[in-house]
Amino acid sequence: MAEGLLAVGSEAPVFQAETTDGGRVSLPDFRGKGAVLLMFYPQDDTPGCTRQMCAARDESADYAAAGITRFGVNPGSLDSHRDFVSKYSLDFPLIVDSNAEIASAYGVLREEGGVGRATYLIDTEGRIAYAAPGAHGFAEITGAAGV
Repeated sequence: MAEGLLAVGSEAPVFQAETTDGGRVSLPDFRGKGAVLLMFYPQDDTPGCTRQMCAARDESADYAAAGITRFGVNPGSLDSHRDFVSKYSLDFPLIVDSNAEIASAYGVLREEGGVGRATYLIDTEGRIAYAAPGAHGFAEITGAAGV
């Protein structure tokens, strides 16, 4: 999967998708307005994924102050995502990537069809400012991206 990650500086693939907050998200809607953090994770309500999403929740004030909108992304169902958000009081929406099209576009789809863990920060111009396999916190993401 690491070889498949998109390069920093490249244009982020555009997508539209349903979210757990009852709406739809479209990446172009953020251009000129704020950065977007995409946190790809394998499955709802598993130990590693719970730690990853709860860490992003716990750093909410830092992300808000930096003007970064957070999204968790995986192919789980809307019901599974909503249960996960509710159970852990996540304060950001999860994206329903039902056909793993977003994961594929961002190079995190594994050969067996699962989604790998990866973190992307997309700047206000729609370019990738940070890309790394695994889960990463605010300080590392923004420090590496120069935010």
